[in-house]
Parts: sequence; structure tokens; C-alpha cells
Amino acid sequence: MEHAVLAAIASPRRREILRLVWNREMAAGDIAAAMPDVTFGAVSLQLRALQEAGLVVCRPDQKNRFYKAKRATLGLVAKSLERMWDDALWRLKLAAQLEATRRGPAPRRKHHKPQK
Repeated sequence: MEHAVLAAIASPRRREILRLVWNREMAAGDIAAAMPDVTFGAVSLQLRALQEAGLVVCRPDQKNRFYKAKRATLGLVAKSLERMWDDALWRLKLAAQLEATRRGPAPRRKHHKPQK
């Protein structure tokens, strides 16, 4: 497997984007909305890295860009990714990794008013 492909899937954020576009095409804005802890610009950079590695295909449509995973590029690794995404412990690990790689202030938490 090519170095660019391995480097691309080494990032938890890029693996999460791959998971989002694995079975369906998504607009870049929808992908960014699914990752509210990072900016649209950061998601755009990750999408570009995935595209350069040949792991996603981009389809421009007027003002939007739509992305879908190119599963064949991953070969046998694709099955491993699918098993990993189905694993609850992996999802917990991903949440921790994404939080560790997040930049900027922590997302605001809503304060609940005490009930009287």
C-alpha cells in the first residue's frame, strides 16, 4: 500500500471523515457539520489530504463539493476499517483521540438552571 494512503488513514480525524462518506456521498458542509469541534477550514484540509491519497472522490456541483470514499483504493484494509467502525470500544477511543487533537477552546457546554 502506498505511503500516502497509510499516512492518510493514520489520522483519527481523516478516518472519521472516511467513515462518514463510506456508504454515501456527502457535501463538504455536511461533513464539517458532523465535526463541530473543528473549523470548516480544518475539515477542508483533511478532505484534500484524503483526495490526494486517492481515498475519496470529489464531485463539484455548482457551489458545493460532494465527497465519497473510494473503497477499492484501500483494498484489504477496507474490511479492517469497517470492523473497527462497528466496535464500541473503538468509537470511545476515537472520541478521546478527536478531543486530544482538537485545537482552540473547548466547546461550550449548556448550563442547566436548577429546578425549584
